[in-house]
Amino acid sequence: MSSSVKSASPSAPSSPSAPASAMPDVQGSGDLRRVAIDKVGVKNVTYPIRLLRPPSAGGGEQTTVATIDMYVSLPHEKKGTHMSRFMEVLNSYDQAFSPADIPAITRTIRDRLGASDAHFSASFTYFIKKFAPVTGQPSLMDYQASFTCAAGATDDFILGVKAPATSLCPCSKEISQYGAHNQRCLVEARVRFNGQLWIEDLVTTLEKSASMELFGVLKRPDEKFVTERAYENPKFVEDIVRDLAVALNNDSRIVWYNIASTNYESIHSHDAYAEITRDKRTAP
Repeated sequence: MSSSVKSASPSAPSSPSAPASAMPDVQGSGDLRRVAIDKVGVKNVTYPIRLLRPPSAGGGEQTTVATIDMYVSLPHEKKGTHMSRFMEVLNSYDQAFSPADIPAITRTIRDRLGASDAHFSASFTYFIKKFAPVTGQPSLMDYQASFTCAAGATDDFILGVKAPATSLCPCSKEISQYGAHNQRCLVEARVRFNGQLWIEDLVTTLEKSASMELFGVLKRPDEKFVTERAYENPKFVEDIVRDLAVALNNDSRIVWYNIASTNYESIHSHDAYAEITRDKRTAP
């Protein structure tokens, strides 16, 4: 079968497209409703991102795929924003962007769209090689991470990480003749910081706040170790966020944090949850 396509009937040649400058700019027209919009733009954009790995993890780069949202504020007198300009800015990074590029991308979006402020967020899966605690079996663990940036009069940058872990109930351990109920938990943190903070640093801090961390591969000696370690380290959901808060309070790089833990209860049909937000710059 031929790969060419023929028209069913001859037609007159089309006229050349009019230059963009001659076309009406509907988005740029005025609006009489006098309602400003906080955020307008594009979301769920899929794009590659490059991340440096710390020397302790072998250095180099990890490339993964991010889901990106980009917004600007829109004043009441403007009908709409120019959606294509968001993508033009992002696609000027034609291979992949890095976290260091994000503030500049956000400022460029603000300036290209003539907005007073702009917002950029990228969420992605990040992989860390871990070794089983006894046998040393290697495996890749996946973590959900994010970068959020706002560009207004100043830049605001937030790193977010979610780490799955194990929590074991202190009450169950105390009142039971043997055993204790334990379950998966999800510990998360969003932080503002000074200097350099690796994703690996934050993951380690999150995992240490739980009863026990998770691994991709466990042999029987490893399973014995993690089971007994969790049993020796029982924590309520309140304990997890308090221990995490203490750790972040002691990290001089962290200036603000929002932290939470969700414990996916194994003996209830509901989940347990705790959250703390602190600004160390204003705290007494």
